Amino acid sequence: MVEPGIYRYPKMDGIVFGRPWTEVLAEVVARLGARRIFVLASATLAARAGLDDTLATRLGTSLAALHVGIRAHTPRDDVVAAAAAARAANADLIVTIGGSSVTDAGKMLQLCFAANIRVAAALDPWRAALRPLLPALAVRMVSIPTTLSGAEFTALAGCTDLERRVKEPFGHPEMIPHTVILDPQITLHTPMPLWLSSGLRAVDHAVETLCAVHTQPLFEAAASRALALLARSLPLTKRDPSDLSARLESQLGVWLSLIGPQAGAPMGASHGIGHALGGTAGVAHGVTSCIMLPHVLRWNKVVNAERQRSVAAAFGEPDADAGDLVADLVRRLELPSRLQAVGVDRAALPLIAEVSMHDRHIPTNPRRIEGHKDIMTLLEAAW
Repeated sequence: MVEPGIYRYPKMDGIVFGRPWTEVLAEVVARLGARRIFVLASATLAARAGLDDTLATRLGTSLAALHVGIRAHTPRDDVVAAAAAARAANADLIVTIGGSSVTDAGKMLQLCFAANIRVAAALDPWRAALRPLLPALAVRMVSIPTTLSGAEFTALAGCTDLERRVKEPFGHPEMIPHTVILDPQITLHTPMPLWLSSGLRAVDHAVETLCAVHTQPLFEAAASRALALLARSLPLTKRDPSDLSARLESQLGVWLSLIGPQAGAPMGASHGIGHALGGTAGVAHGVTSCIMLPHVLRWNKVVNAERQRSVAAAFGEPDADAGDLVADLVRRLELPSRLQAVGVDRAALPLIAEVSMHDRHIPTNPRRIEGHKDIMTLLEAAW
């Protein structure tokens, strides 16, 4: 029996895939009539891809500035500094080229513009749990992702308070990019471990959508197709990094994996603990999924074995254990599978467990998490 529900379409204009990003960006800029384009990119990518010259050629005098320097997990100070640079450039469109940290920074810039945020502490009232009402955002963004994190498909941004060592969510319906451009060619500059581990983040989105306490037919269909694409394309890319068709399949898998979460499908403990590992221990998001997802699936199986069969079916092995299938994919991609392998001190586990308990995805885990001890059980299993 299908549960009653509602699907709300995200406030996006479109997703363009399989065409050169420079060509599409020029078209979008012309259609929007933007005259002062502020580009956020990772420093490494900007250097490797020669973005200065490419953007100047394509955008001409419309390029207001190219800003680099957003660190992992989008620290508040980096966001406020980038917002100041965008104001100084009188930006009327934000373009992000990079992974989740850069994409989230672009979303946060829109918030900083709308709420006139000029110092990091002024972000406090705008956290997702406390968010006051905001009018339509005056400045929108275009996202050109270079990893498989999927940040470009949601209206939430994660931003880290380095003083408190906590990564917090911020959101507004129009913080989702106006346009997303998926071009596998630019992803050739992304280091392979980052590409593959961020792909596991997309696997995590799809798996926790299929296992969610509340789901919908559209969510299930999209997540199943996402897993099939990712399980096939990620090993192909590892085998042949120049395979652009496989890379595009992975990008499409990411898009489909976020259909549920972008419309409110509740995630579970892999996401909740992953946020704490990122903000508290500095573990990359994709890596947190590599490590935590198999253990969360095994721990949850006593309450959702039927849903986990849907996960296994999407992998093409309906009789296999879902946790084992994810763990095997991590192994074949030669990605980290233990917390100790990525430098997490065992003594830090209690703090990580405590921070995890405050994450919005812990109460929606399929198996009820009674408290700190349950999180410690999962962390110890993964250590």
